[in-house]
Amino acid sequence: MNFDGVRVLVVGDVMLDHYIAGQVKRISPEAPVPVVSVAKRWSVPGGAANVARNLVRLGVDVAVAGVVGQDAAADDLRAALAAEGITDGLTASASRRTTCKTRVLAQGQQLMRLDEEVCAPLSAEEAEALKAGVLSLLHGRQAVILSDYAKGVLLEAPNGINLCRVVIDEARRMGIAVLVDPKGSDWQRYAGAHCVTPNAGEFDVACGLEPGVKLDRSQRESHAADLRTRYGIERLLVTRGPKGMALFSPGEAPVYCRATVREVADVSGAGDTAIATLAASVGKGLPWAESMHLANAAAGVAVGKMGTAPVSLAELNQALREQADNPKLFDLPNLVEKIEEWRRKGESIVFTNGCFDLLHPGHISLIRQSAAQGDRLIVGLNSDASVRRLKGPTRPIQNENSRALLLAALSDVDAIVLFNEDTPLELITALRPDVLVKGSDYTIGAVVGADVVQQAGGRVYLARLVDGCSTTGIVRKIDNHKDMP
Repeated sequence: MNFDGVRVLVVGDVMLDHYIAGQVKRISPEAPVPVVSVAKRWSVPGGAANVARNLVRLGVDVAVAGVVGQDAAADDLRAALAAEGITDGLTASASRRTTCKTRVLAQGQQLMRLDEEVCAPLSAEEAEALKAGVLSLLHGRQAVILSDYAKGVLLEAPNGINLCRVVIDEARRMGIAVLVDPKGSDWQRYAGAHCVTPNAGEFDVACGLEPGVKLDRSQRESHAADLRTRYGIERLLVTRGPKGMALFSPGEAPVYCRATVREVADVSGAGDTAIATLAASVGKGLPWAESMHLANAAAGVAVGKMGTAPVSLAELNQALREQADNPKLFDLPNLVEKIEEWRRKGESIVFTNGCFDLLHPGHISLIRQSAAQGDRLIVGLNSDASVRRLKGPTRPIQNENSRALLLAALSDVDAIVLFNEDTPLELITALRPDVLVKGSDYTIGAVVGADVVQQAGGRVYLARLVDGCSTTGIVRKIDNHKDMP
């Protein structure tokens, strides 16, 4: 999958997301609150700017239009957009501040959020300036996203300019798909959009439902049809969290897809990832149902990350491969990112490796002993080419995908990564495990990568062997059995 040649414009409430991360080891004597020992601070584009960031990471040509203040946060946001290669269509306001959200994290959990913002319609002058910028950026786009965070950019200005209406009318005239991430109960300003993407809560609010009301499938489909008719919206794509997504289209049966996430770290920004992937897919010319499935896969990756982290094209393609085959099989770049997520939670990383051809009790013992040495076990698996060089032309008995699938069925294994070299030294150097495990038929000095791990403060563990268990021995017994009269 790639999105070469796709050009998308994002219009809406841009913001800057600040993060403060550290550790909590005590409670304040001044008040019953945790004391965070700060270890790291960083900032990333947020809101509509995060949608743009997700798009550019997918390989899409992106421009973003919104309003910022004349302040340091605006400078930081513009610099971050430039670093990502995103076209800056931001309008500077002398009367508004740049929207900022500051999240405080500890032990991989969000403790609190501080919001600095103005939630009011734009002035007439701001609306005129932003309108001119948006219209100049529309040409040559396949899709435009209206990213509404209820900060006022997409509300009607005092001079009557309704940016939603301007964008939708002009985009439809030019044959550009319009997608909306909505807010509020009144969606009249989104009339004419090709697709609106509420989450389950936003859908309920738009339907006028009381909090906590449970709908069955037929009731939800009926409400979706009513919303589409009432506001003149072609499609609704409802993101339903752990229940996946649902697509309601004219003249077609609703389409549902199940959530694909394996482990939830933070739901922040998952909606941005979903609509970005949806827009990229529609912009590429894919059918809406297929586009939804891609958006669902990308959202599943997003919620596995801390903070408003974008999903790259490599990660999306990896997720698609996992859905079709093996959810524990990673390529090296994605595994490095996954390890960093685990480490942010304070989890230790264990690594072992082998061919694992014809899985037997000796392998199981090695895996169990390895898993007991830390929190997360990574298995480096020799590729088919690597096995042939090491074992001869008749090996492996099972191909690399089959061997990986069998390993993935073991609950002790958290991740599998293939390597094509004769040794896993490059893997070990890249992954930097806390514990390196090999069988006790080795000495520590003879273990490949032992020096790398030890120099980084890790350790080497030599696992006990199970007597009489080897793939070579099993193959020999099979051959002998075949030769018997």
